[in-house]
Amino acid sequence: MPIKLSLTEDEAEIIADALEADMENYVEAAREARGNNQREDVKTFTEAAERIGALLGKVRELLD
Repeated sequence: MPIKLSLTEDEAEIIADALEADMENYVEAAREARGNNQREDVKTFTEAAERIGALLGKVRELLD
């Protein structure tokens, strides 16, 4: 179910920054898991980073 949300540009920037930081954390976690040969964790963290990246893209589109 879609959710409609009204934000100021500053609020949307805050959300975008938070998503970017979260995505970077998942990317780093995937790297560490890869280095430790934890394949399931690599998959989980990579998928999370991809989903966050997609959402970040939507937010950035609204800001451009």
